[in-house]
Order: sequence, then C-alpha cells, then structure tokens
Amino acid sequence: MTTPYDQIDHNLTNHAPADENVVTAMVTLRADAKFFGHTIVALCPDSREKSLALTNLEQTVMWAIAAIARNQGEVR
Repeated sequence: MTTPYDQIDHNLTNHAPADENVVTAMVTLRADAKFFGHTIVALCPDSREKSLALTNLEQTVMWAIAAIARNQGEVR
C-alpha cells in the first residue's frame, strides 16, 4: 500500500521518458497546446482574461505532462 510519504517521494522525483510512446505523448500535448495558445493570442483581445487563459493553458500542459511522466506504464 502506498503511503502519503511514498506519494510525495514519487511526485517530487524526476521522471525521464522511458520510451518513445511517452515522448510522443508529451510532444503531442505540447504541440496541441501551442496551437491553442496561438489561437487564443490571435482571437482574444488583450485583457486580464486573455492572460489568465494563457496562464491556465500553461498550467494545464504542466499537469498533463506530469500525469504522463508519473504514470508512464499506463501511457497509450
């Protein structure tokens, strides 16, 4: 059984990509997010909301990459 301490140790460890499927998943997520980010920049007027949208896009990508990195055995 995993303890909270085990989870902290796992989450705060570097998880280098184990194989090409993991790399491909990460690259795909980043490319799709960049496309969406460019769309936000092109269509949204400069505003607090636009800044928040871009900040939250960055955060979304960060967590998605963490999900892949931390759970590489489950990457499709």
